[in-house]
Amino acid sequence: MHNAPKPNLEDLPTKAQLRRSSIVAGIGAVAIGVMVYMPAELGKDPTGFGTLLGLTEMGEIKQQLAAEAAADAELHTPDESSSLINDLMGLFVSAAYAEEAWADEITFVLDPGAYIEIKATMEEGATLYYSWVADGGRINFDLHAHADGQNVTYEKGRGKTAGEGSFETPFAGNHGWFWRNRDKSEVTVTLQLRGDYSAIVQEE
Repeated sequence: MHNAPKPNLEDLPTKAQLRRSSIVAGIGAVAIGVMVYMPAELGKDPTGFGTLLGLTEMGEIKQQLAAEAAADAELHTPDESSSLINDLMGLFVSAAYAEEAWADEITFVLDPGAYIEIKATMEEGATLYYSWVADGGRINFDLHAHADGQNVTYEKGRGKTAGEGSFETPFAGNHGWFWRNRDKSEVTVTLQLRGDYSAIVQEE
């Protein structure tokens, strides 16, 4: 086993040299941080050196990606209050949809020259909403009501293929349509209804 030679005291650095080396190393670290780290990682270039080397653009891209990742994480973080609001909004939308949905749908076929009378039994001041479509041809109709010497005509049409609207009844009774197919081919009619009525009847 060989022992290392003992160094001479004259070869060791003095305290002043050590202090000077430490100061130089600190200045170098600061310089590297300002000229290299800040542009490359933070996108900030106070000296312009990072832009010259293309480091600033790289840092800006990193910062942008980090910001987008943080925003995405915040967007997908479960929020109990937001979940409650979404649930309540869902209930309101469901209620609104239920209110707007059609209550009844009637489909019938009329041969050429045939007719039919479909009506809803309603009280005075009630409202009926309707929509109908004729498939296969055109149709004539008379939307009306009569009861106890009273009568009203809401709408008439000839050669029509569709219609929609609403009306409010001026008196109680059966309110609805007289349909007749004047075309040379059979017509399929689909009638949708909702509103304040107690029954749907087919009058002879």
